[in-house]
Amino acid sequence: MSTSSDWITVGALAEGFAPEAFILPQLAELAGQRFTLHFANGWVIDHRFETERLSWAARDGQSSGSAAYRATSVRPGIYLVDFLKHERDQAWSISLVLDTLSQSFTAVIGRLPDEAESREGLYGRALTGRELTGVQVEFLHGRLDQPWQDGACPHAPTRELVGLRNLYRYSPTEVYEHIYLNDNFYTWQCLKGVEQGLCDTDRCHYYKIADELYLFVWREKIVPTLGLVMIDLKAHRSDGKIFGYAGGSFDELANFPVASHCSILNLTEIPA
Repeated sequence: MSTSSDWITVGALAEGFAPEAFILPQLAELAGQRFTLHFANGWVIDHRFETERLSWAARDGQSSGSAAYRATSVRPGIYLVDFLKHERDQAWSISLVLDTLSQSFTAVIGRLPDEAESREGLYGRALTGRELTGVQVEFLHGRLDQPWQDGACPHAPTRELVGLRNLYRYSPTEVYEHIYLNDNFYTWQCLKGVEQGLCDTDRCHYYKIADELYLFVWREKIVPTLGLVMIDLKAHRSDGKIFGYAGGSFDELANFPVASHCSILNLTEIPA
């Protein structure tokens, strides 16, 4: 059990989450399928799924490759695909929300800070007007298998989670609470598990994917971490991943699945 000052690496967090974790199984139904992603910014990238790996190739010839992937679904017809892309000595976190119901997608592209950035003090970052976290993220939208048209992707930023206080049980030993404060920040605390007693307020992003289905992304500042989950308030389930450095040497990555049984504790409504 941690005391209030015992911060751990993402690799140690992965080890704590692993025993009896409530993760969803890898979906087999994407194997053999192809999707062409038409991005709103003009990119067109073909994706081919095999049993354990996916391959991609940009139509302009600028990018191609393959990687092991994880695919899950908390809502029929909507898939979360996650993999790491290694390019130009940099590892990128790629998460795709493939929405076959609306024939659209959202891509979340994340990058960890390097060692020099990670060792910068929070005070120095604050004084220079930068975000306290060095973890970067970009959200891109597009259309599946059809040319992009304005308004083709219904996924959009939302305030529907703001004010909620949610409980997440990731395993019999790992329990967390989230409080969604405003458009840009949320507070978390570990109630039970390897981070018990720890808490923080971090930068976050909310997207509504469908009715009572949300994409939630957070970027931690103490230990550089990118977290991403799909939250289904109707099914009381969440599934996603946590990405960061496995240890303190910045030469190994951890990208591990997390899933929970979740419930709403209460809703706070602030008067206008």
